[in-house]
Amino acid sequence: MDRTPAAATADDFLDQALLEEAAKKSGLLWVRADGEAQARPLWHAWYDGAVVVVGDGGEQPLHGLAPGSGAVVTVRSKDKGGRLTGWAAAVSELAPNSDAWLGAVEELKGKRLNAPDTDTIADRWARECRVLRLAPVGALGERPGAMPDGSHAAEPMPTPATTRRPIPAGLPRLLFKRR
Repeated sequence: MDRTPAAATADDFLDQALLEEAAKKSGLLWVRADGEAQARPLWHAWYDGAVVVVGDGGEQPLHGLAPGSGAVVTVRSKDKGGRLTGWAAAVSELAPNSDAWLGAVEELKGKRLNAPDTDTIADRWARECRVLRLAPVGALGERPGAMPDGSHAAEPMPTPATTRRPIPAGLPRLLFKRR
């Protein structure tokens, strides 16, 4: 099917609007760095036409994300939790205390929940963490009406956490005994 330049521009505009709105409203996105087998959840903010994340040094781990590399970003719907859109991204690191870094950090500070050092968080991030910018590259790989087939289910990542053991058989009698 041939597209006129006007139609392609309209589709590109709608894709950009979907990408931006989805990223702004979702509190969590899934990022798979080039060379990594699994995507990882990251909290983020939208700033200056790209997703920005802060990590390492006591914040969320940014495994495999390095300046100059690529990544695949998937955004879920905030209300339903399902896959909404996905795109390829170019990864770059923002230099601490640069104008772009300060703007990104202002956005990220509002998204950081339960920070132990709210007043000095920017100083700690400048010392210990990396702030990365994930800029969209090319057309959307996934969007409503153009989703891949299959479940995309993956094995859980290894973790030292364990599940609860079965409850003792007598516990329900203790909890629900009649008075």
